[in-house]
Amino acid sequence: MRKIFTLLALLALPIAVPAIAQLWVPPLDGTVGGVLDQVDRTFDPLQDRVGGLATQAVRLADARVARIAALVRRNRDSIDTDARGEPARKGELLLMGPGDAEIANARQAGFEVLQRERLDELGIAVVRLRVPPRMSLARAEGELKKLLPGATITADNLHLPSGVQVPGARGRPLPAAPPIGTPVGLIDGAPGPAVKVGVVRGFALGAPRASRHGSATASLLSLAGVQRILVADVYGSDPAGGNALAISRGIDWLMGQGVRVISISLVGPRNALLGQAVASAQRRGVLFVAAVGNDGPAAPPAFPASYPGVVAVTGVDGRNRALIEAGRASHLDYAAPGADMLAADATGRWTRVRGTSYAAPLVAARAAAVLGNGDGALPALNREAMDLGAKGPDAVYGRGLLCGACARRR
Repeated sequence: MRKIFTLLALLALPIAVPAIAQLWVPPLDGTVGGVLDQVDRTFDPLQDRVGGLATQAVRLADARVARIAALVRRNRDSIDTDARGEPARKGELLLMGPGDAEIANARQAGFEVLQRERLDELGIAVVRLRVPPRMSLARAEGELKKLLPGATITADNLHLPSGVQVPGARGRPLPAAPPIGTPVGLIDGAPGPAVKVGVVRGFALGAPRASRHGSATASLLSLAGVQRILVADVYGSDPAGGNALAISRGIDWLMGQGVRVISISLVGPRNALLGQAVASAQRRGVLFVAAVGNDGPAAPPAFPASYPGVVAVTGVDGRNRALIEAGRASHLDYAAPGADMLAADATGRWTRVRGTSYAAPLVAARAAAVLGNGDGALPALNREAMDLGAKGPDAVYGRGLLCGACARRR
């Protein structure tokens, strides 16, 4: 029955129909930070385009659920699911801006204060609480919300990368674009030593630690012309890396470094702490660019791409066809190359990549290039975007294609 309702919801969505479509199913093995170490799987071209796309979109959404379940099973000591069934750091809840009375009440109910922290640039105070022994995260979240009905409480949700690298595909990238002087912040895994960036700082256990995904996104920023890249590694070697607190800490640090454009190619559920962090940074003039993910159009809206004001980016292939696996956000701003191109892996070798992860840094580079042109970044990007699909803004390509010639290789 769930599949039927999902399919009906999908059919109400605008869907791009490529001439030949390949479906990427998120791998079910690997750790949070190691998703990109796996080989992607493809399926034969669709015979029934509309019905086939709808069926495959449902399969993508189902694969997302299976992937989360497998992730939790593999990391029972580190990861649990919250009250919505979303993955989060096990045994911990986050309490934002609490008073002394709220903390005292939580302690009396068996919650232990692990850490009090203030993110100074963001102006956010947060307390990490350990849940009572032998209590599931979902139950603890419900109990604490009943106990403190006026408080902002959330699990420390995980955010996963949104792309894959294909082993064995080698080549030479396009020459770097004209230099862009505005620095760009990248929240991801750390790039390998062969990928030249400005500063890397770790916000997870074992960070900074080189990753394929972080190497690829950083290399694309560089290839698109960005001269100074500051990287917040939110994965390291932590099985529960990519959590909302690590990302918020990374945003806070990047703001302190004066960064005004931040690229995020990670996808997770709505989270109260991260939502506050994004909104606070936006009030200080920071522009966020985020990928819509690769869980297909039948998946729930992706965050942080779906937070208000975040530039949400989808991907296209070498023929400017929307990627069939592209997820969705509550809004869509632009498309950029997300397949049939090359990016660096952790060793510095150039390899073929696919996913909306790789479209986001290209749009972030263009945002950095036009920032400060007098009328703001978005009007300038709108003028630059090449309209695709239905005339004008649409739900498949947003307001059009940016950076169409960036790093493209078939």
